[in-house]
Amino acid sequence: QVRLVESGGGWVQPGGSLTLSCTGPEDIILNNYAVGWFRQAPGKEREAVSCISSSSGRRDFADSVKTRFNIFRDNTKNTVRLQMRDLKPEDTAVYTCAATPWNSRCTLYTQYNSWGQGTQVTVGS
Repeated sequence: QVRLVESGGGWVQPGGSLTLSCTGPEDIILNNYAVGWFRQAPGKEREAVSCISSSSGRRDFADSVKTRFNIFRDNTKNTVRLQMRDLKPEDTAVYTCAATPWNSRCTLYTQYNSWGQGTQVTVGS
């Protein structure tokens, strides 16, 4: 397991943008891990939002976000970012990243063995 740290959450008005970051520790190369983003709204089950595969960079997105969210790596910072735009109130949730090593074909159903603590995203007027 690796210790992941999320950042970038906050409050934004509907239609706004936020970029979340998931940073791995210095003793691992996050590019060798598939990384997924999940979210959980109050009273709802956790849902998979997106993932990016190790090595291949293959990505997957939930239908509810595929036209608005992007996921990409910043290998100089050992980080995976979730870029969110045109945010809606229904995007309000705690967003958590997760990682698993050497998975070049991640999907929304990929199982992960390392998790972060989460960051709150609130979309409201």
